Amino acid sequence: MSAPCDLCSLLDGFARQQGGDALLWRSERLSVVAVDDPSYPGFCRVIWNKHVKEMTDLTPGERNYVMEVVWQVELAVREVMQPEKVNVASFGNMTPHVHWHVIPRYPDDAHFPNPSWAVVQRSTPPEVLAARRALLPALRTAIIDRLTA
Repeated sequence: MSAPCDLCSLLDGFARQQGGDALLWRSERLSVVAVDDPSYPGFCRVIWNKHVKEMTDLTPGERNYVMEVVWQVELAVREVMQPEKVNVASFGNMTPHVHWHVIPRYPDDAHFPNPSWAVVQRSTPPEVLAARRALLPALRTAIIDRLTA
């Protein structure tokens, strides 16, 4: 018996909760989730709801749909969070779901200018992180507005 899928467990949990705090938007094919990372308020993940390991396992139309959602999430992050840069990446070797990370980056973040998984460079002041966290309701609204338009 294989281990349970972390992303299936996450998405199933949202379905049972009828929209938990971290679930920002969901369609039949995709979900947009706020990642609970205290160092990176506004970090979102776009997740294909079913087990599909690679982008090339999707049809061309499905791939276009995934990327359009990723771009709309990036635009919402840029608009609301006002980062210096946005990292957009698809990695994750241990989960059978196509998923994309959308990470707002700032010169004062813990790892900048290196990747968010690199060695910590500094500690972001708590009041700065609190101000960024205060923007999360507006980010949720911006994502919903962009994806339901």
